[in-house]
Amino acid sequence: MTDASTLFDAAVIGGGPAGLSAAVALAQAGARTALVARRVPYADNRTTALLGASIELLESLDIWPRCKDKAAALEVMRLVDDTGRLFRAPEVRFSCHEIALDAFGYNIDNRSLMLALEARAAELPGVVRFDDEAESIVVEADDVAIRTASAQFLTARLVVGADGRHSLCREAAGIEVTRRELTQTALTFNVGHARPHRNVSTEFHTPHGPCVFVPLPGNRSSIVWVAAPAEAERLRGLSDEELSAAIEKQSHSILGRMIVEPGRNLFPLAIERPKSFGRDRIALVGEAAHVVPPIGAQGLNLGLRDAADIARLAGEAISSGQDPGAADVLQRYDRARRPDILSRTFAIDIANRSLLNDFLPLQPVRAVGMHLLGAIGPLRRFAMREGLTPTWRR
Repeated sequence: MTDASTLFDAAVIGGGPAGLSAAVALAQAGARTALVARRVPYADNRTTALLGASIELLESLDIWPRCKDKAAALEVMRLVDDTGRLFRAPEVRFSCHEIALDAFGYNIDNRSLMLALEARAAELPGVVRFDDEAESIVVEADDVAIRTASAQFLTARLVVGADGRHSLCREAAGIEVTRRELTQTALTFNVGHARPHRNVSTEFHTPHGPCVFVPLPGNRSSIVWVAAPAEAERLRGLSDEELSAAIEKQSHSILGRMIVEPGRNLFPLAIERPKSFGRDRIALVGEAAHVVPPIGAQGLNLGLRDAADIARLAGEAISSGQDPGAADVLQRYDRARRPDILSRTFAIDIANRSLLNDFLPLQPVRAVGMHLLGAIGPLRRFAMREGLTPTWRR
């Protein structure tokens, strides 16, 4: 991964999971690919719930076999109304076996996933690594010029912007973004617990957002606790013993005594969506293309579908002798991603708003909706399949 040539079919800017997946997928699709991302130790203890289609993609990229032993299967998902309101929804349980699956997906720590992605990218001759950060990106008629922070230069016919919320690639393409800050903050951490989780993920719906317990290997779970910003700050400041007691109380002791593990992270929540997902030789993936609250484990799963789509379209263009960064390729990418991203963002936003809204007439509406979802088999199975893979992708 030290090729000195500076002209590439594609350049991926950003080395997170979405960016690394895009680089590997592009190389496997036949694109000579530059990966511009600084290697940094991944010290974060966050985890990701990878759903069915994401596992299939990682298997096709020869990444999943390298890390699947570090993951826990997600076989049942419980939704519990813990709002304490006058009209409360009944508990809803989704079982993967009802739609003939062994698991909805798997929960894995991001460190293990990143190590597998890095190892796969390092062994592909079609990926040239620039261990650096992009400093400037200039779109020209036939290619995109990239200058790194250490004054390395390269050009590519297609640039994949996987550089997060404050995307330099998005700015270079002149793509405007709609942003709405939410009055919520997510606190993430991991716990050990006395009772086995039995591969059941439980999402408690509170008046301030969800509190989700997602299985990890052994008697361990990852927690995403969404609360008002001041409350999230207070929780992060608790001692290990105090936070262990607080999270056990929030879980209604379903997993017994809990012990908080080292490492806590706070993330202010927002919804962000660019007006275009691809323009002027630049395609956006991951958080450069969408930011959503952590409801339904959609964030990185959307990002992996971004990576799969741009790699497929770029590979088709290259195999037919066409320009992978041409306007018609990016238009097809925008059309491919738009219904998926917009529908997921809308569904997540509505679900989140329904928790935060105290308007009394809306409470029975939400309760009835959840009752129907739990009671009507065909509706429940449809919801499960759509949650894993949108109809138009199947």
